[in-house]
Amino acid sequence: MPLYFGYGVDAGYLLVALAALVLGMAAQGYIKSTYRKWSRVDAGIVGTGADVARRMLAEGGASGVGITRVAGSLTDHYDPRDNRLHLSDDNYRGASVASVAVACHEAGHAIQAARGFFPYRVRTMLVPVVNIAEGSWMLVLLAGVMLSIGGLVQLAIVLFAVAVLFQLVTLPVEIDASRRAVAFLSSRGSGLDERGARAVLTAAALTYVAAALTSIMQLVYLLGRYGGRGDD
Repeated sequence: MPLYFGYGVDAGYLLVALAALVLGMAAQGYIKSTYRKWSRVDAGIVGTGADVARRMLAEGGASGVGITRVAGSLTDHYDPRDNRLHLSDDNYRGASVASVAVACHEAGHAIQAARGFFPYRVRTMLVPVVNIAEGSWMLVLLAGVMLSIGGLVQLAIVLFAVAVLFQLVTLPVEIDASRRAVAFLSSRGSGLDERGARAVLTAAALTYVAAALTSIMQLVYLLGRYGGRGDD
């Protein structure tokens, strides 16, 4: 979101926003093309994505987790609030390498929750704080700059730093869930399943890496422009 302070668009912020746009589009394009490629390859495991995920949950000590369908494409996620995997229709009913890889990745998150995986617990604890920080930091920054209140500017940077911390904590959570999925598929399927799952899940992880990198760039920009100052 470009910043307007009465003097036109901030050029430095536009550069950061452009970099974020390019990285985000590249990451999204890569995961879509990789997913499309491996969605055409049948997995060497009996069952659909939902079936395979259920077997992984049972073996991982999370047999009480439910599985349901959710609208959209690549909208798959595990929701600890209802203790369910929400799989997009293609991955719920599909039996491709891509479908079982994504489904098992989400099962990996459920197993993390069941086993108390420490980074997952930290990420979960940060969620309420991050929801507040992400929804308020920009408004606080604008108010601080326009009113020349240094304390508000510093508060905005702290709030944004919390959001960046959340993204950094998310990385090991996502990587571990993918590791669990690949390990399960490599022990139950074929070498092709392992290779395809690794490719799909690596592409998915790059979207989180890209988001973290752009947020770090934005934080560095904010620190350089407003750190130690409340006015401009």
